[in-house]
Amino acid sequence: MAENEQERYKLIAPEAQMAELSRFEQEIIRLEQQKLDPDDFKKFRLENGVYGIRGAMDEHMIRIKVRFGALLAGQLESIADVAEEYATPKVAHITTRQAIQIHKIKRRHVPTLLKKICEMGLTTREACGNTVRNVTACPFWGLAAEEAFNVAPYADAVSRYFLRNPVCQDLPRKFKIVFEGCPADHARVPIHDFGAVAQIRVVDGQEVRGFKTYVGGGLGTTPFSALLLEEFTPAPLIIPTIETVLRLFDRHGERKNRNLARIKFLIKKWGIEEFRKQFLQERRVTLMTKPGNTSWEIPIYEEEPPAKPRGIQAPLPIASEHFDRFCRTNLFPQKQAGYTAVQIRCLLGDITVAQMRGVAAIARKFSGGRLRTMIGQNLLLPWVAKEHVYAVYEELSKLGIAHTDAGHLADITRCPGADTCQIAITHSRGLAITFGELFNNGGRPLLDDEALKDLTIKISGCPNSCGQHHIADIGFHGAASELNGHSVPHYQVMVGGRTGEGTAEFGQRLGMVPAKRVPDAARRLLTLFRDERQPNEKFRDWTQRVGAERLKKEMDPFRNLPPFSERPDLYEDLGAVGEFKLEVGKGECAT
Repeated sequence: MAENEQERYKLIAPEAQMAELSRFEQEIIRLEQQKLDPDDFKKFRLENGVYGIRGAMDEHMIRIKVRFGALLAGQLESIADVAEEYATPKVAHITTRQAIQIHKIKRRHVPTLLKKICEMGLTTREACGNTVRNVTACPFWGLAAEEAFNVAPYADAVSRYFLRNPVCQDLPRKFKIVFEGCPADHARVPIHDFGAVAQIRVVDGQEVRGFKTYVGGGLGTTPFSALLLEEFTPAPLIIPTIETVLRLFDRHGERKNRNLARIKFLIKKWGIEEFRKQFLQERRVTLMTKPGNTSWEIPIYEEEPPAKPRGIQAPLPIASEHFDRFCRTNLFPQKQAGYTAVQIRCLLGDITVAQMRGVAAIARKFSGGRLRTMIGQNLLLPWVAKEHVYAVYEELSKLGIAHTDAGHLADITRCPGADTCQIAITHSRGLAITFGELFNNGGRPLLDDEALKDLTIKISGCPNSCGQHHIADIGFHGAASELNGHSVPHYQVMVGGRTGEGTAEFGQRLGMVPAKRVPDAARRLLTLFRDERQPNEKFRDWTQRVGAERLKKEMDPFRNLPPFSERPDLYEDLGAVGEFKLEVGKGECAT
């Protein structure tokens, strides 16, 4: 891997970052000496990607930004090192926004850990707080045959430009930006505050790069689909366009009621036509007030194929059903002849220290040290020569991470839930594990059914949709309700969500089901669709055809429980032992 390519993956820490780390040490001392208000410390630590942990006063979750998903083998090894030394458990979690989280870090270790993250060319700065969050991108940038062009240089430039930029340090709420190069909408553009979809126009016989831009998408308790801002924004205008949107949001966004503070509510209040009018006027000001040393031009680059591994004898594939399935479900054919990208399915978004080190070694050997995080909570190994796919599979198998069905029914998206999150109601991880057991023990025919293989299941521990349940074929979010005189963990069941370029369609609510009955309810939905679908009918189309009322009735047998004295275990949450108690703290993801 060329040195200049490695530098593009890194965010070289300026002096400002080291100053922030020094200040972090001092703020912890002041906090422990009771010379600093805890709320002031919270604001500061959130700006630096440090969250609180449920039920702990001096433990934190650290969120590491992986800009546009690009990651080096050495960076993954360094994350493994800090997770092993400081985290509980010794695991990293890949998020639906291509970031990496490690949990239960003692407060006294935070400055040291942040310094090590800084030294590896990564940052936690603005991974939380009311600012521009991690800039994400289609994970197949530069690889997909159908992409208009590689969006990575633009996502890279935007992420660098807005980091610590005064224009976005105190927004009304967080702001999420995404870039997509493909018509397939791998990056879920419609659920973002700002989305850019690559377009090429021919002007005077010359191809001109630009973006179809969208604004005002988001999930949470009130989901909105992003609306079209401009049909074609020339590529050199993408940074001032985003800055203009941020200026309007900063100036006019809601600051009193945080529940209405995302930009989607401003657009709802104004209407998209008025917002466009204000935007066009403001962008002229943005362009005229550009600092003299600022250039809107973005250098274009492409990844070069890595050198083919030397001295590696490509083993002859040993025929097996598992390897055949791995090839069918986990490989993404690159547009570059002779190469494929390998999706590494990280169960429930988690990857252990040993697996991180092993995957880093595989990346060094077979893909020039390059990796990518995916919004599906997996890793992508690009630039694998086709003749080395079996060797990669063997290495992944030794690590216990050669899981099939990446991006398919068994590959469940979930948020961390009540294991660590302050506002989660249920242990979403527990439900996700139970689904895994369902599919592997007696539920295998569901995975093997051609009609079901591409369906998605997404789980959130609360209504805020960190697990993106609104846009799943079958989505669940945590809730609580009284049954037979006891507080019982429930999940709201939603069906028929999806996204495509220019639109998000959110799932229909089928009502709540006790947590322990949810796997059976999901099996019922899957088998109904399998048995009743018309030829080539998609899941959402089926849900629309049969109607929500019918599907609600299908859920009715799963809504009740026997008396507590007969089955107290059914009143517990999946992933937790003992009587369920509704304990919800104050959330920080919105802070």
